[in-house]
Amino acid sequence: MRHLPRALVLAALVVPALTQPSPTVAAASRGEERQIAHTSWTTGGQLRSGDRVGVKIAKGSLKLRKPAAQRTYLGKKYESGSWTSAWAEPGFALTELIPSWQATTPGQSWVEVKARVRTATATSSWDVMGRWTSGSAIRRTSAGTQTDDLASVLVDTLQTAGTTGATGWQLKVTLLRAPGSGAAVSLDRVGAVASRLPATDDVATSAPGPGAGTTLDVPAYSQMVHAGHYPQWGGGGEAWCSPTSVAMVLGYRGATPAAAIGSAGPGHPDPMVDYAARMTYDHGYDGTGNWAFNTAYAGRFVPESFVTRLRSLREAEDYIAAGTPLVVSVAFGRGELTGAPISSTPGHLMVIVGFTSTGDVVVNDPAAPTDATVRRTYRRAEFEDAWIPTSGGTAYVIR
Repeated sequence: MRHLPRALVLAALVVPALTQPSPTVAAASRGEERQIAHTSWTTGGQLRSGDRVGVKIAKGSLKLRKPAAQRTYLGKKYESGSWTSAWAEPGFALTELIPSWQATTPGQSWVEVKARVRTATATSSWDVMGRWTSGSAIRRTSAGTQTDDLASVLVDTLQTAGTTGATGWQLKVTLLRAPGSGAAVSLDRVGAVASRLPATDDVATSAPGPGAGTTLDVPAYSQMVHAGHYPQWGGGGEAWCSPTSVAMVLGYRGATPAAAIGSAGPGHPDPMVDYAARMTYDHGYDGTGNWAFNTAYAGRFVPESFVTRLRSLREAEDYIAAGTPLVVSVAFGRGELTGAPISSTPGHLMVIVGFTSTGDVVVNDPAAPTDATVRRTYRRAEFEDAWIPTSGGTAYVIR
């Protein structure tokens, strides 16, 4: 589970993901209480808009050139090159930024993602948002608290200081590999969700839409059957809601990695869950709930995987109608989510898989005690209140 103090959970309006912020969307967002703009660079043409040092663009991805610059990390030397995005201007004063990325990091290679923000008069320092690999070059890690006059970092989220917010943001991605290894490290997609928090937790229940009556056939995995598994990766059980949810969506996509099957050894049901926990574990955060690390893991096996936010269940219905289940982050107190297998939680992830004909929410809730009891139906009003004001409608889109 993702444990966050309720005062720190996020709330924001999401508009559809963009490759660049459009003036039309920015203007529409200004008058809203919850505001967000999602910007990503996903093609070679879009990546060319950034500044490149020691890297090249080939087949739609950013790749390390040879020879590259040198960098030392934890006493080891690496060849490196970097890409810095253009400034993104969301059209409102952002208070939160959540980057996410997809990268190929074979062997002794890895990527580092940094972010910074600016106001009309100042620019923040570069803050590390993640050092990530799917291999063994380093231990995947967030960098912990980093604070300057304009911003600070909470695990996977950059937060601006005070209430004024920032006018723009920028990302910097460094690609690294062991000298002479020739490892084909690449950046395949990178972006971020910028948002401004509302002043109130009040959420009006949305009316049912095009997803009503549709339920997707997403496989059901319980995190609880893994209690005590692999203490070095969080110990299973209540700690594994995020990787369990991601494993369910990858299973639905037919994208369960071959390496996961049989990897956990005898006595371990659903080994794809153990594998996902291992591959999403954040050694700095000491858990598997880092949002960006989960979408980066999933992004190795599907064309598109990113963190975003939605403003209501009505927007989630558009995804369900299009055949896309959503991993969502919720929090609720005792008695606030009828039928939940746990009484309360400061942070938990599950999969929206559909809606009843009357608009209630059909989910795969990994907190259920067995795989057979994972599928649940929650009241629309209760679920929306557990999702939107607590995490701002945060969701993983894996498609």
